[in-house]
Amino acid sequence: MGGRGGQEILLVSIIGVIAVFSIMIISHEFGHFLMARKMGVKVEIFSFGFGPKIASIKRGDTEYVLSAVPFGGYVKMAGDELSEKLQGKEWEFYSKPPYKRFNIIVAGAVVNYILGFIFFCMVFMLGAPIASSRIGGLMEGYPAEKAGLKVNDKILEINGKKVVYWEDVLTAIQGNKEGDIDIVVDRNSEILKFRIGTKQEDMKDIFGKPLKRALIGIMQSDEAIFVKSGFLKSISMGAEKVWFITVLTYKAIWGMLTGAISIKAVAGPIGIFAMTGKAASMGLIYLLNISGFISVSLAIFNLLPFPILDGGHILFLIIEKIKGRPVDKKVQEMAQNIAFALLIAFALFVSWNDILNLPKLFK
Repeated sequence: MGGRGGQEILLVSIIGVIAVFSIMIISHEFGHFLMARKMGVKVEIFSFGFGPKIASIKRGDTEYVLSAVPFGGYVKMAGDELSEKLQGKEWEFYSKPPYKRFNIIVAGAVVNYILGFIFFCMVFMLGAPIASSRIGGLMEGYPAEKAGLKVNDKILEINGKKVVYWEDVLTAIQGNKEGDIDIVVDRNSEILKFRIGTKQEDMKDIFGKPLKRALIGIMQSDEAIFVKSGFLKSISMGAEKVWFITVLTYKAIWGMLTGAISIKAVAGPIGIFAMTGKAASMGLIYLLNISGFISVSLAIFNLLPFPILDGGHILFLIIEKIKGRPVDKKVQEMAQNIAFALLIAFALFVSWNDILNLPKLFK
């Protein structure tokens, strides 16, 4: 990929990445902003972007700022920092009772969940891309290659059952516990039939649990079929997708904590940027789909009970509610400093892992 076409795709990818991450973070901060106002907390600054101030305008108690770095933004509430000299005013964040502070803290993640849900609903209504049954690659030495299947063959039937999507192909093959498989393919408009044996292999799922699967050695292609759904069905499917990602993510986190899943499986900032850029270059549907995934993931990540994240603040609120008094400020500051250092170390580790996988990420 080169020349003018390559430059245009690169430009679209960069714009897409900036737009997606700005929308995700601004939406998150907007959730905090709206709930803070509703709870009676004064919002001093709402910044679009980070870094040096380019322009600003003040409306009421809030200064709306346009900053130089166009990635997301931030909200500055009155009395929301432990290091500040709090005045005990009713419009300060730390002057509010725990339940009001909880509402403000959790609002950002709630907005990200809602935004992700909307993106997924749009994907299903406009036409969700589903991998077709066309073969994109063959594994050397496996039954499919030995039987004579070729790349670009489109699988039509398996054991007499019609297949349309790659998921249908996998379900049919893996459901065949023993014996051969009868496969019908379309090769350049010629219908061919094959009888292929399966290779039973011991594998592990994404959570490290052992399983046995039947394989014939075929890989999916990049060809996708866009499937549109009605309004009500799209809403239902959007909700199911959000729930699926949430459950899968928390299971994956637990798997990493227990050692069942390697931390190397986590994509870092570089990996996420690469995937978002690729999705932007592929079209609106793909960009909406990955935007939904990032938005939901951002909500999940922020709600983890880890100091410095929203979930960490919620954890301190729960302790405060149980003890009947706030956690000591010095303890909170120490926990947040340690958490910040660990978070930076984690980000550097996964970023280094992304760099090692650059050929795969930017393929």
